[in-house]
Amino acid sequence: MKIVVTGASGNIGTALLRVLAGEDHEVVGVARRRPDTAAAPYSSARWVQQDVGANDAWPELTGTFTGADAVVHLAWAIHPRADDPAMLRTNMAGSANVLRAAADAGVEHVVCASSVAAYTPANRWDEVDEGWPCGGLADSAYSAGKAAFESKLDEFCRDHPGIRVARIRPCGVVQPDAAAEFSGWLLSPLAPPLPLGRKWLPVPLWPGLRMQVVHSDDVARAILAILDRRATGAFNLAGDSVLKSRDLAALAGGIRIPVPLRLLTGLAWPSWRLGLQPLHPSWLRLADRASLVDTRRAREELGWRPRHDAASTITDLLAAIRAGRRGDSRPLDPPRDRVRLGRPSHQDQSTGR
Repeated sequence: MKIVVTGASGNIGTALLRVLAGEDHEVVGVARRRPDTAAAPYSSARWVQQDVGANDAWPELTGTFTGADAVVHLAWAIHPRADDPAMLRTNMAGSANVLRAAADAGVEHVVCASSVAAYTPANRWDEVDEGWPCGGLADSAYSAGKAAFESKLDEFCRDHPGIRVARIRPCGVVQPDAAAEFSGWLLSPLAPPLPLGRKWLPVPLWPGLRMQVVHSDDVARAILAILDRRATGAFNLAGDSVLKSRDLAALAGGIRIPVPLRLLTGLAWPSWRLGLQPLHPSWLRLADRASLVDTRRAREELGWRPRHDAASTITDLLAAIRAGRRGDSRPLDPPRDRVRLGRPSHQDQSTGR
């Protein structure tokens, strides 16, 4: 097959290229910034440098998609820096350009990355299936954006019944190659390197926190199974276990310090606004309320099983952060942030700007 992957230099895109490199496919990677094409797995693809949210993106993408058997749409601004294009432009305008171009180019199979964040929050310990409503969380731009994208995909399916459309809804997707990306999202440039793995490290987390994670390589293998089977519909993806706050603290090697969520978000807001740390408080609220998911459909229809358990996935990520590991693309090797007092380093997750 000829497979075009948007967002191919990002977290999931990099893992997908690794998986596709072992297959007999022609792969075209689309990215706003070209990665190091001499480095694996980027060397296995042909590259088109294109900002999917740009005004000229639709005709350019149409040309790129022409002759493709499948388009995998992964391009999405998750936690963009203040000087990156606006989230709404990249995510909504960009996705509209991708879908329109896929239809105009006659692509028969489109696979899109959504998220568990698209779901309406369920009861805390319930695991929802793919039939759960996608209403999102209103005060999280990421969640609301994924819910809006789900609605656009529904419209696209109604307008183009001849195109096979699949969507993945993974939980938190991590891998060691994305260590620098996650470090830039989570850690203040003012903070000294965290002594991850030290037993005395205090880890402030709120009671009731629960989290599912999945390794990027496992998500990539699910996408490959969807492509191979020409599958359609939605597929939840998550690792086998649910991590609680005490588990996360133990994986970090430290001592859990119970702190109410309201206090943590209260501290996060002014420190984000002043540019002292990158994490907008909406991410904490989303982490607290995101639905847990049932992955039965992916297991039964795709023959998918996660090869990485949640604990080892987090352990490997933290080890890579501690080692200062960096990737070979701009998303996985982001510039090191500087504190500019009074200016947030990352965009507002309550507005998407």
